[in-house]
Amino acid sequence: MSTLDILKKAIPQLASSKELLQEIEAISLVKNFAKDTIILKENSYIKVIPLLISGLIKIYKEDESGHEVLLYYIEPGESCIMSIMAAEKNEKITVKGIIEEDAQLVLIPIDKLTQLRKSFPQWNLFVYELFNEKFEQVIEMIRILTFSKKEKRLEEYLLKEATIKNTKEIHHSHQEIANELGSSREVISRLLKKLENDGKIELSQRRIKILQ
Repeated sequence: MSTLDILKKAIPQLASSKELLQEIEAISLVKNFAKDTIILKENSYIKVIPLLISGLIKIYKEDESGHEVLLYYIEPGESCIMSIMAAEKNEKITVKGIIEEDAQLVLIPIDKLTQLRKSFPQWNLFVYELFNEKFEQVIEMIRILTFSKKEKRLEEYLLKEATIKNTKEIHHSHQEIANELGSSREVISRLLKKLENDGKIELSQRRIKILQ
């Protein structure tokens, strides 16, 4: 399948402009990445802008204690707004991106961004819509981390993971969940056990099954 066909299928927001798709095809590279690959390194300069075709990427921010807190997900058909903003301003990116599920990406060199921005309104609309969506996700995550009770925070996290991955089973260790929620393993283990006792989940080694 050509890059043009891949983009048409995966990113419908861009498909309305044939010229834009042809331009991206001409300047980009399609590449596959395995699960757990660090695709964005915090405090480093961006070289390419990723457009996610398949798979899942998680974006983290390190807090003052050195814990990596989950900010938002990049799903198929999306890009990383933090990458675009850092590249446009020629600044180091302040977040970390990790491949959560084996992924295929279209990579656009940052020196082509100005050309896309000036020549293709549909690209700008894509970026604006992406900014709004990810901003709302970050606000929602702040609400969960700041105002929700820990048990509610954990439950919402599990449901969101299950929804995004379209599965009833989550394969994370208690420590991994604690890291993403800015908590401790002991607290998460205790809360997971309570959710299991309440009949909401089923626990086994590195596996959490959503029952409700």
